[in-house]
Amino acid sequence: MKRELSSWYSPALQREMPIAQYGDYGFALLLIPTAAADYLEYERFQLINSLAPHINGGKVKVFSVNSMNTESWMHPGMQGEHKAINHNRFNEYIFNEVIPFIKNATSQETPVIVSGASFGALHGMNLFLKRPDLIDGVIAMSGVYDLREYTKGFYDEQVYFNSPAMYMPNLTDHRILEQIRGSHHIHILTGCGDYEDPEAAKNFAGILYNKGINYELSVWGNEWKHDWPTWRAMLPLFIDTRF
Repeated sequence: MKRELSSWYSPALQREMPIAQYGDYGFALLLIPTAAADYLEYERFQLINSLAPHINGGKVKVFSVNSMNTESWMHPGMQGEHKAINHNRFNEYIFNEVIPFIKNATSQETPVIVSGASFGALHGMNLFLKRPDLIDGVIAMSGVYDLREYTKGFYDEQVYFNSPAMYMPNLTDHRILEQIRGSHHIHILTGCGDYEDPEAAKNFAGILYNKGINYELSVWGNEWKHDWPTWRAMLPLFIDTRF
């Protein structure tokens, strides 16, 4: 498997930000890490290996970025307002730096699908819904879609505007809604085992349904826990059967 590590100084985040690439061809899959993890997390936990047949076969080219969670919602001593600022800077980093990097590494016509597990699922869904003009779809695994699950009681308008379960019911911008509705790849996946929250997935699917947005909700059984074996099974299956 071809593997490349790159980095650049991010204007949005004011630091060097690394990115990993796997493969040569196919649609672009952008992986967002879980809670406090980095750009090599999906490699360490063997999820990249589980995608190897699709990567080596030219079906997908994978990109994996660092999170900013330890300097936003996972930072125990930071004020909530500053956490929200860093969260929004991360969003801008993805939109203004990572997506152009992916397009330059592939082509302007290459579809970009964002994916993540756990906190990465919330980030991935939020990124897609905010910029469906840049991101073509999402595979969200084991997510909750309300940022208040992570904010330890802090709430402001930025928490609202980064919580898909909160802002989507009130979204009325016809242009953005039509862009979201035009996606054929909104996949919401969850298990029912330990530490999973299938009700969060079902509730969010209901919000999309009420907005006339096509989606796929896949609820796996009690044997599928909130852990890497679940995600190593889910993601390759959906890439194999839905793309």
